[in-house]
Amino acid sequence: MALYAIGDIQGCHRTLQRLLVRIRFDPNRDRLWLVGDLVNRGPASLEVLRWARGLGPAATVVLGNHDLHLLARAAGLRRSKARDTFQDVLKAADRDELLDWLRQRPFLHREGDRVLIHAGLLPAWTADAAEGLAREAAAALQEGALAEWIRHDEEEPEPWHPGLRPRRRLRLAVQAFTSLRTCTPEGRACPGFHGPPEDAPAGCLPWFEVPGRKSADLTVVCGHWSTLGLRVQAGLVALDTGCVWGGPLTAVRLEDRAVFQEPLADRV
Repeated sequence: MALYAIGDIQGCHRTLQRLLVRIRFDPNRDRLWLVGDLVNRGPASLEVLRWARGLGPAATVVLGNHDLHLLARAAGLRRSKARDTFQDVLKAADRDELLDWLRQRPFLHREGDRVLIHAGLLPAWTADAAEGLAREAAAALQEGALAEWIRHDEEEPEPWHPGLRPRRRLRLAVQAFTSLRTCTPEGRACPGFHGPPEDAPAGCLPWFEVPGRKSADLTVVCGHWSTLGLRVQAGLVALDTGCVWGGPLTAVRLEDRAVFQEPLADRV
């Protein structure tokens, strides 16, 4: 039995299937951790969703920002964007089943000292605090909180502190889980930055390099930051190697950190 983590797929179904052959994945024996962003920008979001849902307990999937965007579009909470490519999902006969399955994915999954998320953790969060916030956010999503998050997702992130009101606290948590790349040493997220770490705005650090980060005792498995690229180091397995932008799709076998990559095979 092996546990493989795979980076942002974003509708690149053909590349994904070739990567699974490369790692000799057997759903009856092995497990997958998927870092989120199953959909969008690539050509086959529908096939990826159907594949992931069909794996059942062999796959653990967390929500990414593109997955939330799909849910928001389906709920009529956002307008389409020029680069959206998940119309196949929205028009599918089984769309309701697929969207309901996606809505039920967690924001964070933890096993021992390993944590699976899409983007990042704010420096003030311990493992227990992050896990608790993720459970709250998942419950709120089931209760219809998506509209509240979408309505305010363009606001400047505020500093984290435990006394935030519940809605503001969960909104900030979801932003971190699905979109965080850099933040200040004081723990305020730096919004809008998409480039490589060396080009980060003055005063902003990669979230995993903030001194005193309270989750430093964990190994965080994540994606989201394509210009960061593959990072396999103490406490971090970052897997977004920009497949949808022409890079490879990457898997890491977590037991021994062996790296497997498949060149882009989809037309994007």
